[in-house]
Amino acid sequence: MHELNNISLLFHHMEWADAKVWQSVLKLSSANSDSRLRKLLCHIHNVQRAFLYIWTKQPLEFSKETDFPELLDIAKWGYEYHSLVNEHLNSLNENELNKIIEIPWTNHFEKIIGRKPENPSLAETMLQVVMHSTYHRGQVNARLRDLGGEPQLIDFIAWVWEGKPKAVWDGVNT
Repeated sequence: MHELNNISLLFHHMEWADAKVWQSVLKLSSANSDSRLRKLLCHIHNVQRAFLYIWTKQPLEFSKETDFPELLDIAKWGYEYHSLVNEHLNSLNENELNKIIEIPWTNHFEKIIGRKPENPSLAETMLQVVMHSTYHRGQVNARLRDLGGEPQLIDFIAWVWEGKPKAVWDGVNT
């Protein structure tokens, strides 16, 4: 159960960090009209959902920024994702983490790397979601600072130091 516990821990941090970023975004009045910020936030949650759809064998659905009239709508969509992925995580057992996952868009990367990509395990794709989200949250925080906002400390170690609190989705989960 050790690997599954670690993955679950990383997903709980990811939710906490997503919620903290959304707190900063939603406080900044100029954020709603910033296309770069909207694009990044939508991308983070699209990729999170795409992998969940792959893991749960659902048809892939990708949303566009224009599907969400307000940033709050993207935030609610992100909040909903975390409920769904937590439910999925709770349904897994350690043995399933080694299952090979076929990602539909790997043929695109075959052209880039010059060979057929290796198929990752479920655990590896789960780590990808966490790391991909972390990477883009950093871009969101940089953009917030450019717009005059104040990004929050969302490092994993900060979450640990704070006692691994649950995510707080103030104004989003209503």
